[in-house]
Amino acid sequence: MNRVVTILLISIITFCSCKNDNLPEKPENLISEDKMVHILIDLSILSSAKGLNKKIIENNGITPDAYVYQKHNIDSTQFSESNTYYSHFIDEYSNIYVRVKDSLEKLKLKYVRLEQIENEEKEASRTEEKKRNKAEALKKRKKDSLLSPPSFDDN
Repeated sequence: MNRVVTILLISIITFCSCKNDNLPEKPENLISEDKMVHILIDLSILSSAKGLNKKIIENNGITPDAYVYQKHNIDSTQFSESNTYYSHFIDEYSNIYVRVKDSLEKLKLKYVRLEQIENEEKEASRTEEKKRNKAEALKKRKKDSLLSPPSFDDN
């Protein structure tokens, strides 16, 4: 009988220990998935900027994380709790990061296009300036040739 009770008790303990109690509780102030995407996009952009222009950011007294939290009207605890919560649900978390990646790629394409347009405008401006300079040089030569009398040599 003791043996049966022991086996039963071990089975119950094993069964109960398999239950996933590691899942976090849903925070009261959980950040929505949409808002989380926007926050992570901003954090990614600022993180990249910080890597490229660390001195400029530091000299302007900008703390990237604090800036993003203020922009989205959240605090670090709310972000951390929401991030922890979503990280326990792989499908939702993966969906969030796919959306972040897609948005960053679209932004990259947008800025590449803007850079191309800007370069084309600069080139058009340079071309227009060259044309103006040629026209002015031609006018000056015509004016100079009208002012100086032609020389006739009978030699």
